[in-house]
Amino acid sequence: MSKNSEEPRLLDILVEPPEEQSSPHYLGHRDRLRQKVLTFGIDALQDYELLEFLLTFAIPRKDVKPLAKEMIDFFGSFADVIEASPEELKHIKGIKDSAAALISAVRGSAVRLAKNRISADPVIKDWNALINYCKIDMGLKKSECLRVLFLDSRTRLIKDEILQKGSVNQTPVYPREIAKRALELGASSIVMVHNHPAGDLRPSKNDIAMTKAVINALTSLDITLIDHLIVSKTGYVSLKATGYIK
Repeated sequence: MSKNSEEPRLLDILVEPPEEQSSPHYLGHRDRLRQKVLTFGIDALQDYELLEFLLTFAIPRKDVKPLAKEMIDFFGSFADVIEASPEELKHIKGIKDSAAALISAVRGSAVRLAKNRISADPVIKDWNALINYCKIDMGLKKSECLRVLFLDSRTRLIKDEILQKGSVNQTPVYPREIAKRALELGASSIVMVHNHPAGDLRPSKNDIAMTKAVINALTSLDITLIDHLIVSKTGYVSLKATGYIK
């Protein structure tokens, strides 16, 4: 073969474009997750898959499946991950501000959606919606707090406030302060809600005594305590249903 005939082949080799690099393997997995959500809905995803799907929006250039599993193992459950504060979330290597903010926004969105369901209509019209809202917002909190929902004469929500915060197993409650706030807002009735972080839903002696003290403080103002609910991550108890409120 002549020297001239070899030159075109040599030139082809020299200028041959490099082979295209294959896309990262996790991109195809993300597409499959996305299609699974669009086709079957969120319920089709396992907990780690749902967390993984959320993390893809905050961490676009990394395989986040191992990270999602690590977070659930560390905090205990998907719900506990969503409930964690940004500072707690950032204890996990790989979770920075963007991912922590996204997870906080997911939790805030769930609470807001649940609250919107009780804001327009009378609270007693959909009692399950009230229970759901309180469980979402308070069920996984690590310390006790007392929420009071102030209602008008048609049991529509006037104001929803956290009035007391306490230790892991005790919230200081001052019945006169609750009565005073109800009077300020022109409330005709209230619902009290507090959480038991340890998960035991049985009313304590303090819970019962505090409920009776609040009823006494409200009676002279012609304001009704509709119910006092105790919530946790496992469920709820109504002090009215158990006979402590007549």
